[in-house]
Amino acid sequence: MTAREKRDHLNLLFVGDIVGRPGRAAVQSRLPDLVQRYEIDFTIANAENAAGGLGITPSVAEELLATPVDVLTTGNHVWRHREFVEFAAREPRVLRPANFPAGTPGRGAGVFATSKAGPVGVIDVVGRVFMDPLDCPFRAADREIEALRGKTNLIVVDIHAEASSEKIALGRYLDGRVGAAIGTHTHVQTADEALLPNGAAYITDAGMTGPRDSVIGMKQKPVIDRFLTGMPTRFEVATGPAILSGVVVALDIESGRARSIERVVELTDAHQ
Repeated sequence: MTAREKRDHLNLLFVGDIVGRPGRAAVQSRLPDLVQRYEIDFTIANAENAAGGLGITPSVAEELLATPVDVLTTGNHVWRHREFVEFAAREPRVLRPANFPAGTPGRGAGVFATSKAGPVGVIDVVGRVFMDPLDCPFRAADREIEALRGKTNLIVVDIHAEASSEKIALGRYLDGRVGAAIGTHTHVQTADEALLPNGAAYITDAGMTGPRDSVIGMKQKPVIDRFLTGMPTRFEVATGPAILSGVVVALDIESGRARSIERVVELTDAHQ
């Protein structure tokens, strides 16, 4: 038995919002090395903007799932591409927010096997502040955690939300019942990673995986022009070197509590 097989914890990698082709190229380029370097057992990636910078398609999901990514989470743009609706209904490794109304296609949570550490539960919720008025993410998380009870001690929640206050409040609310509460959506990695008092690893935003020289993944000039003039402009995914941003979390297998959380940012010189 190797040293890795003897570990009493699971190493989780969470990859921040993947933006367009540059983000997907960064995953393909940097993920294998990260998995080896940190001895990663399980990888989650937010693919909210993986298709052309807005939404996700079946072909893009399959492309990402062909890498060491185990589960894809999404957010408020999940239904941007109509063809994704049927795919989400049949692919359990792709989650949509759990607080969409009852009857929405797809799944808001799932339990996924690992080769070394037993099953991992993943929950996806989307915020309501400055976003569409969906069901309460706090109550949706309560419901999904209860459904996972007895199936796994290892639970990770993607909090896809705009307001830092909402993400922080939800992270504190879930502390003691999940191993990690990781914020996504704003594309800027925050420096507030922490182990909360009751055992949850937390960060307000895991950051973006996409073009470095951009405005949260988009070409700079159209975004600046919109701010300057107030006129509508067409946003396009930027090109050039890309970064992969995320966090590595160590979860105690027996208790489900987090032992550590570390931010990662990897630069690739691939031009897409």
